Amino acid sequence: MLLAVQYSNNESWCIRGNGVQACYCRPRPRPVMVNFTILAGGYTSFVASYLFNSDTNALSLLNTSPTGDNPSWIALHPTNKSILYAVNENSPGSLQTFVIGDEGALDGPFDTIYSDGDAPAFATPLSGLKLGQVAVMDYNTGTGVIVPTTPDALHFGTGNQITFPAPVSHPHMALQHGLEEVFVPDLGADKVWRLIQDGAPGDWNIQGQIDQPTGSGPRHAAIRGETLYVLHELASTLTQQNIPLAPNGTTGPLIANFSIIPPDPPVGADFAAGEILLTEASPNFPAPYIYVSNRNTGVQDPKGDAIVIFQVEPELKLLKYVYTGLDQIRGMQIGGPEDEFLIAGGVNGTAGVVMFKRANGGRDLEFLVRNEELPTRTSFVWLPTD
Repeated sequence: MLLAVQYSNNESWCIRGNGVQACYCRPRPRPVMVNFTILAGGYTSFVASYLFNSDTNALSLLNTSPTGDNPSWIALHPTNKSILYAVNENSPGSLQTFVIGDEGALDGPFDTIYSDGDAPAFATPLSGLKLGQVAVMDYNTGTGVIVPTTPDALHFGTGNQITFPAPVSHPHMALQHGLEEVFVPDLGADKVWRLIQDGAPGDWNIQGQIDQPTGSGPRHAAIRGETLYVLHELASTLTQQNIPLAPNGTTGPLIANFSIIPPDPPVGADFAAGEILLTEASPNFPAPYIYVSNRNTGVQDPKGDAIVIFQVEPELKLLKYVYTGLDQIRGMQIGGPEDEFLIAGGVNGTAGVVMFKRANGGRDLEFLVRNEELPTRTSFVWLPTD
């Protein structure tokens, strides 16, 4: 008589009978190890490269590549993932191009141009119909420029300087809206300016604005369909509103307005909101979420700054504060095949960079690893895997 038994723990089969035993074992496959390379800007004279091993949750510093001073914001070309843009947040400010090589090491700069203003804190390449242009915003001078690039995307042409008409103007971001517009949150003017190309690439003008709450200080924003989410630095709030029709228009009533100041802050804490990330649904994350950071520029909480998690549907709702041990989170970014990982860094202190994994379908963040080889970082770019 033959008896067959299957053991599910190691996928082995054994057949016994008539004094004969034969077994076949096929070990379960181990999880696939995936290495991610992440570039990080900061207030130094280099861009750093990190390696994250998602199998062992190890985060190591690979190298540093020399740049101009203060490459505080870096951005990847939308189609050619081997090209990196970096601001130099100086007076005067500038913008540089690099080619990304092995282990994230940078070759270049291939071109450096002045931004025509002071302290550019943000730059981003445009995509779609506006591919081949890069927007850079000058925080201190209330100006910005969108410059065309050469076909190889490594060299810059010229664009007209945009001056934002407000008594105090601190443009802090450029965000593409649809096929034609670029939005610019202005922390000093309490507006989101609406830019439109008026002629050849590089020729941009203001066609309107979306007014924001007085004194709120809009810093960064995210767009989902025709809904605008704005993170306000001075008020430490996240707001939601419908985007008015172009060309002009003042804001209608806010759909939502949430404080992101964590509960029970220490006496002397002083908060200034930092970054906003929006994720869409995917197989393992069945709903969209928003993650925002809030920098405590005053007396520090021993737990560090918090990342605040919001559900998006069916309505905006604050879910959780996740403390990071970081001092003033200026930059954070998501990555991985389903944007399942989040890296963040502080602009102050010595806590380095921290890697989290999105948990509970995106409603939580699980701490994975910290790297303190560099004390501070201010912006991140995840490089695509092979």
